Amino acid sequence: MDTGKLTVIVSEQFHEDLKNIFRYGIETFGYKSALQFYENIERLVNNLETAYYMYPECRFLVTKSKIYRNIILESYLIIYRITTNRIEVLRAFHSSICTSSRIRRVRKIII
Repeated sequence: MDTGKLTVIVSEQFHEDLKNIFRYGIETFGYKSALQFYENIERLVNNLETAYYMYPECRFLVTKSKIYRNIILESYLIIYRITTNRIEVLRAFHSSICTSSRIRRVRKIII
């Protein structure tokens, strides 16, 4: 298991998820709290460069090579894929809309 440094890239869907999380945070908790949460997500995603094996395999996307992993942050599930050359951050789901069939669709995301 190589734990070298890999480039982290994010999908368009993840960008949209982040925008929605930020908007929801502003409406619900205020700008300062929304910004802190957004920055926390950004920090976790950026740390995946070297800490990509730190998080568990996504139980909805089990593979022999365990390439699909997830970060749980409060009520959000952030799913990423480990490839040979990079880390692909695919989606961020809120637990209220997180279904196994919806999660399984991330396999089809191409970056």
